[in-house]
Formats: sequence, C-alpha cells, structure tokens
Amino acid sequence: MGRMLGEGSFGSVYEGKRLEDGLEVAVKIARKPQNMKYIYIPGHPARFPLEVGLLTLANSGPKVSEIIELLDWQDQPDRYIMVLERPSPCEDLWDFWNGHEGVLNEDTARFIMAQATMAAQMCCRRGVFHRDIKLENLLINTETLEVKLIDFGCGDLLQESGYERFCTLDYRPPESCTEGKYHGKPATVWSLGVLLFLLVCGRFPEARDRRMMDEDIWSEPGLSNECCLLIRSLLKESPRQRIYLRKILRHEWFKVTE
Repeated sequence: MGRMLGEGSFGSVYEGKRLEDGLEVAVKIARKPQNMKYIYIPGHPARFPLEVGLLTLANSGPKVSEIIELLDWQDQPDRYIMVLERPSPCEDLWDFWNGHEGVLNEDTARFIMAQATMAAQMCCRRGVFHRDIKLENLLINTETLEVKLIDFGCGDLLQESGYERFCTLDYRPPESCTEGKYHGKPATVWSLGVLLFLLVCGRFPEARDRRMMDEDIWSEPGLSNECCLLIRSLLKESPRQRIYLRKILRHEWFKVTE
C-alpha cells in the first residue's frame, strides 16, 4: 500500500503494488453504510456488495479497455476492499480539463468522448447503469489520452422501470425534476451531453442554452456544425427526443478524421 490517491464520502483509494509480480494497482477501501445493498450475479453463488457486483458485471465477457478492471476484492464486516488496475501516468479528467484551461479542442474532445460513450454503451449492454458519468469519474492517460470509466458506487442494475435518485446534480437529467423519475439510457445520454458541453464550451449548460437546444438553434462560436448538432441531440429536454445511446458513435461528428 502507498499514498492516498483520493477520498470520497464512503471511502478512500490508495496506490498499491501486487507482491507476486510488482503490478501497480489502486486499492479502494469503502465503508459499508447501514443500508448496504447486495446483489446476486448469474454464475456466482455468493452475493456481492452493489458496487463490486456492478463492476464485475461491467467486466464480464471480453475485456473493455474503456472500463476500469476489477482484479480482486474482499468482503469484511464493516467495509469492502477492491483491487483495481491503475493506468500510469494518469489523472482524472477534471484535472486534465483544468490543466487545459477548461476547454479542449474538438479533436481531443472527440477522442475522449468516443471512449466515454463506448464505456457507457458496454455498461448498459451488460445490465449496468453507472449513473455518475462525469469528469471526475473518468481517468485519462496523459500520454496516450486513453480513458477509463471508474467509480460504480452510485450505480444500479439497469432496469426498464424508472429511477428516482440521481447522484450529481450538475449532470442530472431534467425529467428527474419535472416528472420525479427518469430512465437509465436517456439519462446516460444526457450525462454524456453535459460532459461534451463542458469539454468544448468550458462551462455547464445554462437555462438559455437548453431553451435554444430545444428550438434547434443553439450553437457556440468556434465549434463545428457537427459538434453543435451532436450536443443539441444529446441535450434535448424531452428524453424521447434525445439521440439513442446506441446511435451516438454513428453521428457525423465521430466520422471526422485527423
């Protein structure tokens, strides 16, 4: 075990090294809340703490490089411990974005968004609703710009019925306020829209932006038409009018090559 890498409301993450082969890893130690939720996964007789189970599901099948890999875990009476891969060199996307003065060029944003979208799609395909896609929950390799989705602590199993609780207010879909509930895939699309808006505009979308999105007249100086079109399709007020999650990577903006 080494120095602390980060600390949240339910636990801490430390750097570590695996004794058998020297592999550098991250070790997350999470305190168990009183209402700790467990889930069962097909093929596994024992129950999993929710976060561990969701990451196990997200890692099931062929490896997805855009999702952090769970290497090992332990269940203890008052906490659970997760051993995770640790890319190097890396930082969270919030720090990377701030280091670029809060705005990325479209080529860099496109490369990042393609990976974040792939991670979101694969989570949903494997029955996982991450529910907290944001700058702070994406690790980026500062040399290769490879991105990995981390921290499934706010997630849930993907379900057809609606959800009521959302984790990060700045990324919350509007229907959770207007209707009191929301659905997993359209909410994921909205979060990806906020993420892209932040990366290329340097701020969160405001009420005026959202009104213009719905009228299909929003644009931002310096951005390509394709980028503005994608942002408008991601950030439609009505979840029924948003682009489908599975269609995002087919958008014209992602077909641009450097």
